[in-house]
Amino acid sequence: MKIYTLHTKQNLPISIETAWEFLSSPKNLKIITPDYMGFKTLSGDEKEMFAGQIIQYIVTPVLGIPMKWVTEITHVVDKKYFVDEQRFGPYALWHHKHFLKEIPGGVEMEDIVDYKVPMGLLGQMVHPFLVKPKLKEIFDYRRAKLVELFGEFKE
Repeated sequence: MKIYTLHTKQNLPISIETAWEFLSSPKNLKIITPDYMGFKTLSGDEKEMFAGQIIQYIVTPVLGIPMKWVTEITHVVDKKYFVDEQRFGPYALWHHKHFLKEIPGGVEMEDIVDYKVPMGLLGQMVHPFLVKPKLKEIFDYRRAKLVELFGEFKE
């Protein structure tokens, strides 16, 4: 069983409060997801984030085929971090940790995603040219969108 990790960091020129308010709201996921993914929240985004929250989405990750994705928010520490875990969806495992930290001039946002692709050996074979580049593309889009929304971090 091969588990992969995606690790990203991004600095934003905003307060920890602004970062937390935006990034911890499931309603904002659509804004930072590429349009072609057809991202739509079905339920679970009505309340402020809490541990145990179940959020249901429709995504179209590959070949225009819509897929239901259900995540659970398993951990929340206000203005510090939250964790979402897939309960049903495209991955055999999805564990996404979102960390926020105040830094001079803004906030550092760090994501660590541990994931496993389905279909055993076949999934591992397509990972390098299908899954990994797609995840990179999605997180690159998110990075650019956050700069568009909040500005470029100046050191």
